[in-house]
Amino acid sequence: MLIRRWKACKNYLLHANNLFSKRCLSSAAQLDVSGIYPPITTPFKTNEDIDFAKLKENLQKWNKIPFKGYVALGSNGEAVHQSVEEKLDVVKCIKENAVDGKLVIAGSGCESTRATIDLTNKMAAAGADAVLVVTPCFFKGKMTNAALIDHYTKVADASPLPVLLYSVPGNTAIDMAAEVVIAMSCHPNVIGFKDSGGDVAKLGYIVHKTQGTGFQVLAGSASFLLPAYLIGCVGGICALANVAGQAVCDLHSLFHQGAMHEAVELQHRLIGPNAAVTKTYGVPGLKASMDWVGLYGGPSRSPLQPLSSDERIKLRRVFLDSKLLGELSMQ
Repeated sequence: MLIRRWKACKNYLLHANNLFSKRCLSSAAQLDVSGIYPPITTPFKTNEDIDFAKLKENLQKWNKIPFKGYVALGSNGEAVHQSVEEKLDVVKCIKENAVDGKLVIAGSGCESTRATIDLTNKMAAAGADAVLVVTPCFFKGKMTNAALIDHYTKVADASPLPVLLYSVPGNTAIDMAAEVVIAMSCHPNVIGFKDSGGDVAKLGYIVHKTQGTGFQVLAGSASFLLPAYLIGCVGGICALANVAGQAVCDLHSLFHQGAMHEAVELQHRLIGPNAAVTKTYGVPGLKASMDWVGLYGGPSRSPLQPLSSDERIKLRRVFLDSKLLGELSMQ
């Protein structure tokens, strides 16, 4: 079995030089995804139906922030809680209400390769500019490097849209190996990689091994955004950008302006709130903080539970301690 798996990887890598050449030839026309994206939350009513009116209101406010675009139906969008029809309606709503020039990247990862290809095609029809494909994880014990390479190759071959790989081990318990990312970077339709694991050394290695190919690496968290930039990442898909979008975009700008002292200071201030709305309190915490700053967070879908009164107090204290109040105007 191990020999067969190795042969599968080896056979793919034997074709890498040809794919690499194709990638270099097509890189000039490749979609540029550099910049900051909020992985936007999906607003629900009290009965847990999607509240499209509130989604439009949020987008009207986010459109004023210099985001590169929006990521729909990621972890923070509660994609796992939605039907295919709901997902498509969400993407259509975002596309219709995003200002011109902002990219819409849609999550299309499913547990099977077949379902992922089907949803990817539907996302293209709904208006997405690219897809973000998370690792399958239910049969995590069988998600070997060979299995993931096979999965992503088939998806990328069939996709009418550029594909971004997505590793979020905190949710999937699968940390996509650098070897998988590097192998898939040779595919001309795989344009980048979002990593939420936070291993900056791994990100640096991937950037180094894919240098000169046009492959783009994105940080999956505002907690390590500046270190990610320093080792060659081109942007971030950051949960905190839902609530503190201008501050996250400011960090992007400060780095590119060479204002490192200010960038380091701002990075320090973002770490606490980012950890609070991800690892500590998750999507319910993120949505609660959105409610405080004039956006609509609202409830999550069951079985996710709202924050307790004590949790809300602790979360609010984290934001107060971060001294982001000037940017956020908390209510």
